[in-house]
Amino acid sequence: MRLMTVGADATPNFAKLSLSLATTPEEVREVQRLRYKVFVEAMGIDTLRNGEGLERDEFDEVCEHLIVRDTRTLQVVGTYRVLGARGVASTGRFYSENEFDLSRLQHLRPRILEAGRACIHPDYRSGGVIMMLWAGLAACMRKENAEYLIGCASVSLADGGSTINSIYRKLAAEHMAPPEYRVAPRLPFPLADEAPADCALPPLIKGYLRSGAWIGGEPAWDPDFHSADLFMMLPLSRLEGRYARHYLKEPVAA
Repeated sequence: MRLMTVGADATPNFAKLSLSLATTPEEVREVQRLRYKVFVEAMGIDTLRNGEGLERDEFDEVCEHLIVRDTRTLQVVGTYRVLGARGVASTGRFYSENEFDLSRLQHLRPRILEAGRACIHPDYRSGGVIMMLWAGLAACMRKENAEYLIGCASVSLADGGSTINSIYRKLAAEHMAPPEYRVAPRLPFPLADEAPADCALPPLIKGYLRSGAWIGGEPAWDPDFHSADLFMMLPLSRLEGRYARHYLKEPVAA
C-alpha cells in the first residue's frame, strides 16, 4: 500500500522518497535489517546482536510497518511500526506496557494507536524522512479512527544520565500530562537531585512536543537498549493547527 511519493531535497543527492506500508514478509525483513543496522551496528546495542542481522521481536507479526524508501536505490531508509486495537487484541498489551503501567489509560485503549521502533538510516536524518513517517502515522490514525497516539522516546545513557536528567526536568515543568493520563515506570530510572544545564532535545521528542504531546511521567530504564525512555502521549485534539493541516489535511477540533 503506497501512501505518498515526494521529492525531498534534505536527503542525499536530492533523493525521491516514497512512503508505504509493508505488505510482504520480505518488506518486514527489510525493516528489521534497517533496525539492526541502526540499533546494533551504529548504536552498538550488543544485547540485540545475532547472526541473522535482523532486529525483531514478538510484536512485529501483529504490527503494521511504515516504510520510507529511496526510489532511486529502492533502499529502505526509514521505518516506524504501528500497533492498533486489533494487534493489541492479539498480544494482550501495548509494547509500552513492558516499561510502563498504563492502568489509568484503560478506558482509552480502543482509541489508542501506538508507534514504536522509529528508525532512520544515518545518511537520511536531515528532516525529510521523519516528516514522511509522521504523515504516515496520521494516515494510520485516520484508518484506525484513533484519538490518541502513544509511544516511548528513548534517550541514550552513554553520558551516564546527564541528558535524560536535563530533558526530564525541562519537560516535567512544561509538558507533563494531566494527572488522569499519567503512567508509572515499571523500572524507574534513578533521577539525580540536580539536573545539568539544558541540552538539545532528540528529534523524535522534539517532533512529539511540537505536535502537542505530553510526557506521561518519570522515565523508565531500558537496560537492553542502554536508554531511559519517556512515555509520550499525543491526543489528536491537541495536535497544533499547522501540524494538523500538514498531516491530516484539515484542522483538528480542540
